[in-house]
Amino acid sequence: MRQLLEKILASGESLAVELKGESKGPLSDGELVETVVCLANRTSEDEGWFIIGVEDDGSVTGARPRNGKRIEPERIAALIANRTRPPLAVKVFLVEVDSLFVVMIRVPRVRTVVSTADGKFIRRVVLGTGKPGCIPMTPADLLQQQLLLGTVDMSARPVEGTTWQDLDSHELLRLRETIRKYRGDAILLELSDVDFAKALGMVEIDGEMEQLTLTGLLLAGKEQALYKHAPTHEVAFQVLRGTQVEVNEFFRYPLVRILEEIQTHFRARNREEEVMLDLFRVGVPDYPERAFREAFINALIHRDYTQSGAVHVQWHTDRIEISNPGGFPEGVHLGNLLVTPPRPRNPRLADAFKRLGLVERTARGIDTIFLEQLRNGRPAPDYGRSTEVSVTVVLPGGEANLNFVRFVIEEEKAGRPLTVEELLILNHLFFQRRIDAMSATQVIQRPVSEARRILESLIERGFLEARGERRSRVYHLSAVLYRRLGKKAAYVRIRGFEPEQQKQMIIQYAQKHRRITRSEAAELCQIGEFQASRLLRSLAKNGYLILRGRGRGAYYELPKK
Repeated sequence: MRQLLEKILASGESLAVELKGESKGPLSDGELVETVVCLANRTSEDEGWFIIGVEDDGSVTGARPRNGKRIEPERIAALIANRTRPPLAVKVFLVEVDSLFVVMIRVPRVRTVVSTADGKFIRRVVLGTGKPGCIPMTPADLLQQQLLLGTVDMSARPVEGTTWQDLDSHELLRLRETIRKYRGDAILLELSDVDFAKALGMVEIDGEMEQLTLTGLLLAGKEQALYKHAPTHEVAFQVLRGTQVEVNEFFRYPLVRILEEIQTHFRARNREEEVMLDLFRVGVPDYPERAFREAFINALIHRDYTQSGAVHVQWHTDRIEISNPGGFPEGVHLGNLLVTPPRPRNPRLADAFKRLGLVERTARGIDTIFLEQLRNGRPAPDYGRSTEVSVTVVLPGGEANLNFVRFVIEEEKAGRPLTVEELLILNHLFFQRRIDAMSATQVIQRPVSEARRILESLIERGFLEARGERRSRVYHLSAVLYRRLGKKAAYVRIRGFEPEQQKQMIIQYAQKHRRITRSEAAELCQIGEFQASRLLRSLAKNGYLILRGRGRGAYYELPKK
C-alpha cells in the first residue's frame, strides 16, 4: 500500500482522489462521511480514494486518532456503512510513513446515487478555481446522476400535461408503415391505435388518466406538443465547406419523420464509385448508408433529453460527424466500445425502435457501424472526440480503396466473410504497416490471447506474415494480399529494406549508448533474439561492431577510430 500511496500523492487531487490533512484540527465524523459520499457520486471512472493525514500540497502530516489513542480501520468502515444510504462498503487501510500514520479509504463507485443517512446528496465536480471539490446536489443534478447510472429511464416517464390528443394520427400511420417497410414486430399491426401505442410504451393510462411518455411524444407527438413538452428535442443537418456553411437545417419533427428526412439528404449527397467483380459492377459509396443510419439512430436513442442542444449531423468534404448531447452511459468508454454489452440511456425508446424494425434486435449497432465502414475500404470510425457531456463519431470519407473492397467481396462470395476484428486488424495494417499482439488488443479491444489467435488465423488464411518470436513477434500484410490490393511495391518496401534499416538502427543505438546487447537489439528492431544475434554477428564480421565478453554478459560496441 505504501507504493500505491506514493503513486496517488504524486498525481495529487482529482475527481477520484481527495486529500485531507488534520494538522489544524481533527476531521469530524460528519465531514468524513460527507466526503466519502461525494467521492461515491463522482463521474470519474478512476478508483476513488480518500486520504486522511495528507495536506493538499501532498505533504504527510499524519492522521489523528479517532477513538481514544488508536486509529482502527474497521471502526471507520463501520461508521461509513452506518451513515450512508445505501450503506457503502469501503476498504480502509492504515499506512505508516516516516513514523506518521495515513488513513487510505478506497471508495467504490456504485450503480446508484449515494446520500448520507440524514439525506444529504453531495457530488464531486471541478470547481471554478479549476480544482476538484464537493458541492450539494440539486434535484436536477440528482436526476442527471440517475440517468448517467441508468437507474432512471427518462424515455419511460409520463410527460406532465400531455394527453392522447397530443398524438399525431399521421405519425401513427408512419410508425405502422415503418414496421411493414423494415419488417418490425408485425403483430403490432393487428392492434388498435390505443393498444398499438401501449405496446410501444408510448402512453401511460391510469384509470381515466392518459399521459404520453417521452417515447410517445418523440415518436408521434404533434409539433406544437413537442415544442412545449420536449424543448430539448432538435436535430441539425449541416453541410460545411471549410468555414462556409452551405446547408444549415434544423428539424423538430417526430423521430421517425426526422430519420426519413435525414436519409433523403444523405442519399442526395452520397456519391458512388464502381468496382468490377467478375462481370458485375458493384457500387462503392462515399459513405456506407447502413453505417451512417446506425450512427444517426444511436445518436437519437442515446442522447440525453434533459440536456439542451441538438443532435448534429455535419457533412464535411472528407468526413461526416454525428454528435449528441450526453456522454457515454455508465461503464462505457473508448476502450470497450466494441465489446461492452448494450447500455441504452433511454431503454423504452430503444425498445420501441427495435420493435419498429429500425435497429437490430441484438442492439449491436456499433458492430454494424464499424463493419460497414471497414468493408467499404475506409478508415475505422473514430469516437475520439467524445467527452463527458457529448458523444461524437466521425465517419472518414475520402478516396476508397477499391481493391480492398474487391478483396472483401471476393472473400464473402467464397463463403469466408471477415469478422469485425479481422477487418480492424487488416485495416490497421493497411495504413500503419505493422502490428504486434499488444497493439492488436487495443485495436480490437480484446484480450491479448484472443488477439494472438486472430493474428495467427490471418496467417493461416494467407493474409499476414510474421517476423520475430514470442513477444517480439511482429505482423504485416503478406505478399499475396499486397498483390490482391494492388500494392506490390509496398511489400518490397516493408520487407526488402528492413535488414538495412535495422543495421542502421543498431549502429545509431550503439553510437548513442556506447554499447548494445542482443536483447536490446531484438527489442529495438522488434525481432527475435536469434535474428538479433545473427544481425549483430553480421555487423561485427563486416567491421561495424566489436564483440565484448561472452555468454549473458556479451555486448557489442563500435570500433575505436
